[in-house]
Amino acid sequence: MSCLLLVLSVAMYPGLWSIGVQLHSAFTGSYAPGHHSLLLINSPNELAAKDIGRAIMERRLAASINILARTSTMYYWKGEIQDASEVLMLVKTKTSRIQQVMDFVRSVHPYANPEVLSFLVEDGSLAYMKWMDEAIPDD
Repeated sequence: MSCLLLVLSVAMYPGLWSIGVQLHSAFTGSYAPGHHSLLLINSPNELAAKDIGRAIMERRLAASINILARTSTMYYWKGEIQDASEVLMLVKTKTSRIQQVMDFVRSVHPYANPEVLSFLVEDGSLAYMKWMDEAIPDD
């Protein structure tokens, strides 16, 4: 019986956490830090960024994605400094969706080791955060 309760608790945790965050916001009028995240994802060109971004949006894994113009990039690859240009995507999502976004990006990205970095959102416009919650379905 205790194993069943443990399994149910783990399975229901994301949904319960989301409800808890929404109740916290409703009662306090403030944002619960860490409920949303910003991901940085690199791409070799604008077409690849748009294709990946559109696929993320179609899967409702993000509320919004910005695709930034070409950036100059330097990095180590196979022991040497590389100099290239890339396109950067800013993906706004729920923290609970990060792993799904990363798994999807790895499955479709043209790079063998794509950059996917996440940053917790500590604060922001409460109205924008509520909109994000509406745009991204619960797990």
